[in-house]
Amino acid sequence: MDLLDCYRLLGLRSGASFPDIKSSYRRLAQQYHPDINPDDDRAKEKFIAVTEAYKLLLQVIPPPENNSHKKASQAVETPPKEPKRAKEKWQQKTREVQRQASPQKPKQQPTQPKPPHVAEIEQRLKWKTYEQLQQFLKQRRFPQAIALAEALVERLPHDAEVRQWLAISYQLWGRALIAEKQLLKARIFLKKALKTDPKNKSLINEVQRDFKKLEQVF
Repeated sequence: MDLLDCYRLLGLRSGASFPDIKSSYRRLAQQYHPDINPDDDRAKEKFIAVTEAYKLLLQVIPPPENNSHKKASQAVETPPKEPKRAKEKWQQKTREVQRQASPQKPKQQPTQPKPPHVAEIEQRLKWKTYEQLQQFLKQRRFPQAIALAEALVERLPHDAEVRQWLAISYQLWGRALIAEKQLLKARIFLKKALKTDPKNKSLINEVQRDFKKLEQVF
C-alpha cells in the first residue's frame, strides 16, 4: 500500500495535514468498527484497511510540535484495539480446531462382570455336593453317598474336610452292613474310614465301637 492509497482510503487529498488525517480516521473507524457492524464482513475489512492506512501515514507524517515531547507522543492516537467480540470468536474457533485435531479418547466400554475365580467355583461345587451328600446319608443311600464323596475327593484331594466326609460315609456304610450281617464287607469299609481320615479322633472312637460290635456278632 503506497501513500496515495492511504490518503484515498481515508478520503483525503494527497498532502493533507495531520489534524485532517486524524479527524478522518476517527470518523471512518467509528463508522466501520466491528462492534457497530458485528455481522458485516465488508465493514470489518474496511475498518482494517483504514487502520493500516492510518498507521502508515503516522510513520511518514509527524504530528505537530508541542511544548514537550511527552505531549507530542500523547497527541498521537493509537488505533482502536481489536474488538472484544471478535477476539472471543477467534478464541472459540481456536478451541474448536484444537478439540477436533486432538485424538479422541475411546469410549469406555461398560465393565463386564469378572468370571468367578477357580477357587470360588470349587467352593461352590464343594458345598453343593455336601448338601447332596447329606440327603443321600439321611435316605440311607450309602453307595450313592460314597460315590459322590469319592468323586469330590478326586477333585479336591488336599481338602481335609472333604476327606472327612468320605471317611464318615465309609463308616456309616460299614455300620449299616453290620446290621445287615454283611460282616466282611462291613470290615472293609470301616478300615477305609480309618485310612481316609486317620487323624480324626472322634471318627476313630466311632469305628472302634463298630469293630467291637463286629466282634460280638462273630
